[in-house]
Amino acid sequence: MSTTASEATGRRKTSVCRARIKVGSGSFSINGSEPLQYLKRQVLVDLSQRPMEVTETMGKLDIICSVNGGGLAGQAGAISLALARGLSLIDPDLRPKLRSGGFLTRDAREVERKKYGQPKARKKFQFSKR
Repeated sequence: MSTTASEATGRRKTSVCRARIKVGSGSFSINGSEPLQYLKRQVLVDLSQRPMEVTETMGKLDIICSVNGGGLAGQAGAISLALARGLSLIDPDLRPKLRSGGFLTRDAREVERKKYGQPKARKKFQFSKR
C-alpha cells in the first residue's frame, strides 16, 4: 500500500456515500452501525463489500462510510463505488483489477420523470376508439 489513508465519494441513483479508508484492523461501519444492521439484507452487504473481496483487502482496512439519500440498494451501490475509488487511491496497483470488475464505473441510470397526461413515465391511459 503506497498511502495509508484516503477519502472517496460514490454515487448511485440519488444516494451519496463518503468513505474514509485507512490501513488498520478491518473495522467497517456505515453511519455508525454495522453493515448488516444498517443495510438489513446480506445481499446488499455483499454488494457493498465486493471491491474489497476482489482485491483481497478484506480485514486489512478500517472503513467509515457516511451515506445519505435514496434507498438501501442505491446506498449499497454508492458504498461500493466509494470503496473502489478509495482502494485505487490507496494502492494504484489495484486499479486494473477494479476496472476489469466494473467497480470504478458509475452507474448513471436515474429514475425517468413522469410526463403530464400519463399515469407514469411511460405508461399510458387506456385508449378508447369509440
